[in-house]
Amino acid sequence: MNMNAQQLIIMAVIGIVAGWLASVLVGGPGSLLGYLITGIIGAFVGSFIFSSAGWNLNLGNAWVDSIVTALIGSVVVILLARLILGW
Repeated sequence: MNMNAQQLIIMAVIGIVAGWLASVLVGGPGSLLGYLITGIIGAFVGSFIFSSAGWNLNLGNAWVDSIVTALIGSVVVILLARLILGW
């Protein structure tokens, strides 16, 4: 996989937005780095969930699809972390 700087920045922005939204919904990390890590891990988890279930988001915009997928994955990651770590 060959990614340029623009793609990395877009991925980081989507991760930060998804991580922040997930922390607003269910509580979570309160730092920019925490949002980024949660959002990027959530994007992988959300993509796995959606592809395993055979679901496809068609919200009309690829960015919105990516953010919603990462948001759902981030919520799952935060809830699993709470369950495992006992927060």
